[in-house]
Amino acid sequence: MGCVRATGFALEVWSLSLAGSTALFGGTFNPIHLGHVRVAEEALKQFGLRQVVFLPTGRPPHKPVAEGVLGEDRYEMVRLAVEGRPGMTVSRHELDQPGPTYTVDTVRVLKEHYPEGVAYLVGADIICSIDSWKQGDQLIRSCPFIVAPRKGIGPEAFCGKVFAGAELYFLCMEEIALSSREIRERYRQDQATDELVPPPVDAFIRARGLYRMAGSERVG
Repeated sequence: MGCVRATGFALEVWSLSLAGSTALFGGTFNPIHLGHVRVAEEALKQFGLRQVVFLPTGRPPHKPVAEGVLGEDRYEMVRLAVEGRPGMTVSRHELDQPGPTYTVDTVRVLKEHYPEGVAYLVGADIICSIDSWKQGDQLIRSCPFIVAPRKGIGPEAFCGKVFAGAELYFLCMEEIALSSREIRERYRQDQATDELVPPPVDAFIRARGLYRMAGSERVG
């Protein structure tokens, strides 16, 4: 069945099927913000995961990293954000690949590294376009997906043919209104970022002078 809805008793049962597994949380994290952290916290709690592994993208295949922020900077921001948070860690896997990285390849490799089982943690707005990803039809059936809510996108959006046979689990939480794009703009305008990014990340961004100028040609 390609369309599932996590409510009430069903969520409790499904949680057991993911218990002890590792969730892979990919993204540019440019920058990572408290919304990302909250999603990871809820996934850990609701599904009894062993851990959430953040995977900063190295070279996205479809478009360059906004403002050319270096991969090392994005990695360091994630490392600072998850430091001291139980069940959260960061991987260099995609950053250390020599060319563009694709989720289907990452999942294939990391399933061997985490024999306890993996799931992929993703926003509802992102997974809606999975049919445009490399081997998206294979990817969606390669592991369970944990889906974070986004405004205007409900579980019924996942009843299309591409999701047939997919194993989808929906986080029961309020939608996260934060976006990395809006946060970058706040830094550019030298506006307050309190309660938007973890304090160590905020200090790093300001010390490095990130997001102060648009149109950088650095490669992410």
